[in-house]
Amino acid sequence: MSDFILIAISTLDATIRVSTPLILCAMAGLFSERSGIVDIGLEGKMLAGAFAAAAIAAVTGSAWLGLGAAIGVSICMALLHGFACITHKGNQVVSGLAINILASGLTVTLGIAWFHQGGQTPLLSGDARFFSIDLPGALAVADVPVLGAIYTQLISGHNALVYIAFMTVPVTWWLVYQTRFGLRLRAVGENPQAVDTAGISVFWLRYRAVICAGLLCGIAGAYLSIAQNASFIREMSAGKGYIALAALIFGKWRPKTALLACLLFGFLEALTVRLEGVALPLIGEVPAQLMQATPYILTVVLLAGFIGKAIAPKAIGIPYSKER
Repeated sequence: MSDFILIAISTLDATIRVSTPLILCAMAGLFSERSGIVDIGLEGKMLAGAFAAAAIAAVTGSAWLGLGAAIGVSICMALLHGFACITHKGNQVVSGLAINILASGLTVTLGIAWFHQGGQTPLLSGDARFFSIDLPGALAVADVPVLGAIYTQLISGHNALVYIAFMTVPVTWWLVYQTRFGLRLRAVGENPQAVDTAGISVFWLRYRAVICAGLLCGIAGAYLSIAQNASFIREMSAGKGYIALAALIFGKWRPKTALLACLLFGFLEALTVRLEGVALPLIGEVPAQLMQATPYILTVVLLAGFIGKAIAPKAIGIPYSKER
C-alpha cells in the first residue's frame, strides 16, 4: 500500500475523531435554535460536561458514571439558560455568553479546590476511560490492501462516543422531520403565536429543546475528557462550541449539511496537525500559527456569503410573551 493512501486514511481517521464533539454540539444547537433559542452557550455546556465527566470518573473509576455526570451538569446549564431566556425572556446571546464565562471560571476553580493540580483532574486509566472498540472482523481483514485499512482504521477502532455522535445525526433528522415533536419544534421556531393558538405550550416545547441540547453537549464534553483525552485540562473545549455553531449556520440548520460542515472543519484541523512543520513544494514550511488559524479563517470566509443565503428560523432570538 502506498504511503499516500496510508497518510490519507490516517488523516481521515483523525478527521472523524476531531469532528465528533463538533457533530454533537451542532446537533445540540440545531434542537435549540430550531425552537427559536439562540445557543451561544454550546461551548460552556461542553466544557462543564468535560469537567464533570473527568471528575466523577476519577473518583468512581467508571467512565459511564462520568458520562452520566457530564450529561446531568450540561442539562442543568441548559436549564439555567432556558430559565433566563424562556421564563424571564432575557437576552439569549448575553445568557449564552454568561454560561460560557461561568463554565470557564467554575471548572478551573473547582478543579483547583478538589484536585490541587492547577485546575486539571488526575489522569484516568482503565474503566475510567472510553477506549476504542474493534468491530467484528476487523482483525481478519486487517491485511487486505486499502479496504482492510479503511475498515480497521476508519470504521472500526473508535470509542463508543464516536459511534454515538454519528448516530445522533440520523436520529436528529428523524426527530426533527418525521415526528410530531419535530413538527411542533420547527413550528415554534417559525411562528410561536400559531403554536400557542393551537393549545400547545411554547415554553414547554422550548424547554424540551434546550434539554436535548444539554444532553448532547454533555456527551461532547465527556468525549473530550474521558475518551479523546485522559483528564480534564482547563479550557480544553478550545472554541469547539463556537465552531460547531458556525457549522450549524453553514449547514443551514439541517442535520445532514451540518454534519458535512463539521467534517470539513474537522478535516482542516486534522490537516493542520499533519502539515505542521512540513515543507510544501513551491511554498516551503507553512507557519504553524497560520495552520492553526485556518479553520477560523474558513469559518469567517464561508459565513461572509460564500454558502448562499442561510435563512434562520424566523422567531430565533425573540422572547415569546403569551397573549392574554
